[in-house]
Order: sequence, then C-alpha cells, then structure tokens
Amino acid sequence: MVQPKLIIHGGAGSSIHSKGGIDQVRKALYGVLEKVYPLFEQGISATDIVVEGCRHLEDEPLFNAGTGSVLQSDGQIRMSAGLMNGSTQSFSGVINVSRVKNPIDLAQALQESMDRILSDQGAAELARELQLPIYNPLIDRRLNEWMEERQHNFTREMANVVAEPARMGTIGVVALDTAGRLAAGTSTGGKGFERIGRVSDSPMPAGNYATSEAAVSCTGIGEDIIDECFAARLVVRVADGLSLKDALDRSFAEATVRKRDFGAIAIDAAGQIGLGKTCDVIVAAYHDGEKIGDSLEMEKGTQVLVV
Repeated sequence: MVQPKLIIHGGAGSSIHSKGGIDQVRKALYGVLEKVYPLFEQGISATDIVVEGCRHLEDEPLFNAGTGSVLQSDGQIRMSAGLMNGSTQSFSGVINVSRVKNPIDLAQALQESMDRILSDQGAAELARELQLPIYNPLIDRRLNEWMEERQHNFTREMANVVAEPARMGTIGVVALDTAGRLAAGTSTGGKGFERIGRVSDSPMPAGNYATSEAAVSCTGIGEDIIDECFAARLVVRVADGLSLKDALDRSFAEATVRKRDFGAIAIDAAGQIGLGKTCDVIVAAYHDGEKIGDSLEMEKGTQVLVV
C-alpha cells in the first residue's frame, strides 16, 4: 500500500485579495481536499480521484472553470478540460464545450475512446450521448464583467479571476493512489474576452500530463505554458532521472529566463508533492496523508516547493 497524495490548484497570477482574500480561497481549497482525500481509503483509482476533485473545483464559483467560467468576446462561455491516466498513459480532453456543468466528465468519458480529444460540436454531441443535463455555468459576476468590458470594446486582454490578472484562470488536480498510480486533470473557462476558437493549454499535454513516473497540471498564461510544453517537459525530466525538485527548479528557471507567466503542481512516483511558479501567486493546496498545506503565502516571483 502506497501513502496516497493529492494536490489541487485554482489558478495563478498576481493577487488573490480582490476575490475575498486568502481565508476565502484557503477555505475553498481545503474543503475540496477534505471531501476528496478520504476517497482513497475506498481504493478509488488516481484517475477517478482526479475527476472527482476537478468536479468540486468546477462547481466552486470562485474559480474560472465550470460554474463561474468567464465569457469570451461574443458573450458565450466555452470551457475546456484535459485528463491523463499515468498508468495507461492515456490523454483525453474536450475543447470549447458549452452548456455542461462539468467538462471533466466529458474528458473522462473519452478515456477509452478511439477519438480522445473532441472540440465544440463533437463535445456537444458527446454530452447528448451521455444524456448530461443542459447547464448554464454563467454567474452574475461574470456577466457584469463582460457587460462592463463591452462598453470599452474589449480593450482588456482578459477577465478577472481569483488570481489577478484573469488570464490565470484554471483548476487542476494531481493524485497518487494507494496502488501507486498517478493521474492529472485540468479544466478552464479560458482567459475571458478571447477570440472565438482560441484553445487553452488545459486540453493539451503541454498543460496536463502524466506517466507512471510523474503527473503535472499547469495554470497561468496558456500560451506561455504551450510554448514551454511545460507539463510534458517536466514529466520527461523526472523520467530521465532528475528528482522532482531538480526538475521543477530547472524548468521554472528556464521559464523565468524566457519571461513566462504561470505555475504548476506535480506528484512523482515516490510520493513527492511539488509546485512551482514564475508569477506572484499560485492558488494551490495539498494533502500528504498527515497534513494539509498550501502555497497562498509563498513569496512573490519564481519559487519552487517540494514536500
């Protein structure tokens, strides 16, 4: 029996004070950990744990995924999600799906499909096949945000999320289960006000990747994460023999030199929990089986933490 490990995130950026501050964000993150971590005792797989964790985070309006997702430039919500089973090394995802409560459910349904990544129309058809109820994830705060920005002809690059500026809005979960299996899942409402059709890093191996050696979920500026191919690069470095800390240190040092703006959470096969960031804040929390901790008071700038 392996001691299970769990780490989650709800975005990254420069501040969390405009959304209720550290206490509110910490309460939301810890609430998810306290609901999901006990499921390990039932022998539930890492992949299913990740899906359950993502559902809870998608249902929390504080975060930019599922309920509370930002609106794109045309006033529509389009969400994306990715899921990877490290044991089977199977990636699945959906891109720019609308009118569902939990995009991660669609990603899960595609895990054993011959066609494992679907975009808008295909994802909508899958939702109908699964008989998922139609759901409107829009909340008043997001609508007011969009209406205000419309008056300025969408001059802002993105909407506001938990960690300002808004381009950082994503949720993610990484898990190691009692059988030593790893998995990662990531879900997002996008950056807000973006061009129709824009695709985030969440449904790509660049932003969400897992093997039997390590699993990673990213959050931040999607384009920066894609340019670094960060999640896959980090996992490969661990597979090639670097410790999780060394892999995080090296990868974030490189990203800093290239002036990237994002964060990531990770777990390796030995049970090391890690996170890192180039931005000021990464909204993350973890459960190592004995204690719960978080990243909310880390120093600004590039930092790496391994527990």
